[in-house]
Amino acid sequence: MSQYRIRKPELADAAALAALMAAPSCYGNTLQLPYPSLSLWQQRLSAAEPLKHALLLETGAGQVIAHGSLWRESVPRLAHGARLGMAVHQDWQGKGVGSALLQALLELADNWLGLHRVELTVFTDNAAALALYRKFGFEQEARLRAYALRDGRYEDVLKMARLRPFPLRQA
Repeated sequence: MSQYRIRKPELADAAALAALMAAPSCYGNTLQLPYPSLSLWQQRLSAAEPLKHALLLETGAGQVIAHGSLWRESVPRLAHGARLGMAVHQDWQGKGVGSALLQALLELADNWLGLHRVELTVFTDNAAALALYRKFGFEQEARLRAYALRDGRYEDVLKMARLRPFPLRQA
């Protein structure tokens, strides 16, 4: 995917991320609220969060088309794990963008953060996301009924996780 660039988000990306997350296909399939403000994204990007590792994917022309994050657990006995969240611009879904971003996030998790467990929550009707996560080794661990309010209805989600076997590679 050489026509794309993956990098850490910066404060200057706040408007692009607010626009990305304003699309119903993004906020509707995450636990975000509609109508994200510029100031919300400015706050998120300027906050010092040492346990959060975010990446974005942009086109060669600099258009932000996907965003993802890993949130490491702060409890010492859970520090081997992180929660994953991601969103892809509605015009770029189904074109390999999600795969490229998820691959980069998992490479970060495996090779730089030493994570054993990456987990996520996904709506049961999000077939494209489910296929993507399964492609990268995520397995369903639980179904949570009436978990999240979405468009006036309580919807079920799946809890999925990908476990990386130990021991880590030896040099």
